[in-house]
Amino acid sequence: MKKLLILILFLTGTLATFAQKAKDTMPMGKMDSTRTVYTCPMHPDIIKDKPGKCPKCGMTLVAKKAHADKPYYTCSMHSEVRSDKPGKCPKCGMDLVKKEPMNHDKMKM
Repeated sequence: MKKLLILILFLTGTLATFAQKAKDTMPMGKMDSTRTVYTCPMHPDIIKDKPGKCPKCGMTLVAKKAHADKPYYTCSMHSEVRSDKPGKCPKCGMDLVKKEPMNHDKMKM
């Protein structure tokens, strides 16, 4: 009886872990630099391909050009957090680190 109860609890925990909703964001690293994306003014981690509403707060998403050619600041723990200027990560409070975009002209093989 104890083994059955432990098995049921284990399966319930496993199912609850894998039943979480997938994150509704698009990684910034996979964006084309000429493409327009839509983001929430209050939740910059929400990034969509088309206009709509923010899934967190319901605000209308605003259009934004994806600029992959400019330096940016990001959190070393949360790579989806990006900013044009230095500051703190809104998720963990760590300092944002400056990242330079990959320059294909300087790459040598």
